[in-house]
Amino acid sequence: MSGLSKRSVVLAGHATSVALEPEFWAVLDRIAQQRGLSKAQLLAEVDAARGRRPLASACRLLALNWVAEKGAAT
Repeated sequence: MSGLSKRSVVLAGHATSVALEPEFWAVLDRIAQQRGLSKAQLLAEVDAARGRRPLASACRLLALNWVAEKGAAT
């Protein structure tokens, strides 16, 4: 798991952790800031919408989609 940074969060009343590359955490930080959310609140939103997809995968997809939308807007 080299290169991954793990963050702990409580989602739906359960403690869990998410391991992502620092670059993805940086994008998620920007998304949370733009939406006026804490990182925990953003992860709770991702968790609620992810269906059966792993949380880390759902986070990566959110980050990739956000970056793609930002690139398309410029």
